[in-house]
Amino acid sequence: MRSEKNSTLRSDEELQKLTVGELKAHNAPITIMEYDPTWPELFEREAKRICLVLGSKALQIEHVGSTSVPGLCAKPIIDILLVVEDSADESSYIPQLEAAGYILRIREPEWFEHRMFKGPDTDINLHVFSIGASEIDRMLRFRDWLRSNKADRDKYAQVKQSLAKNNWRHVQHYADAKTSIIKEIMERANKCYK
Repeated sequence: MRSEKNSTLRSDEELQKLTVGELKAHNAPITIMEYDPTWPELFEREAKRICLVLGSKALQIEHVGSTSVPGLCAKPIIDILLVVEDSADESSYIPQLEAAGYILRIREPEWFEHRMFKGPDTDINLHVFSIGASEIDRMLRFRDWLRSNKADRDKYAQVKQSLAKNNWRHVQHYADAKTSIIKEIMERANKCYK
């Protein structure tokens, strides 16, 4: 989930700066599936593995993103939020994750020191943030709001399905294109949580 400042599509050059390894073009529509009740089970399996790998360094592990919202269509990729003491201190957690087969794919020092890994076998996006990063609360509030608000969940699903039909050079462009609907929904959610 991105703030308004990233509502325009980023260039290949901008994306490559954030990407660890080769930036691969998608050049296709996005695959969206109806909600799959096995998604929470996949999350639980990964959460246990991450806990075994990192122990007490894993301060919080949460299922986030569309696969964490029952009834919501989604890309079949499990988004996981991992909170560590300091995500910029890569030596404190990356070697352990890499030894377990996780692959660092994104490094965004300017955006809450975000790091993102792909999983060893399950298709996941493991998002790592430092304790206290405001994006943690934002991700959880968005998830919880969609879980409890059918109207916004349906509206979000409609926008996702419509956008997914387009050919996207990069999957990140699809994610960035959802910024305005996410912002609209978050404004309603924030009013209720005040």
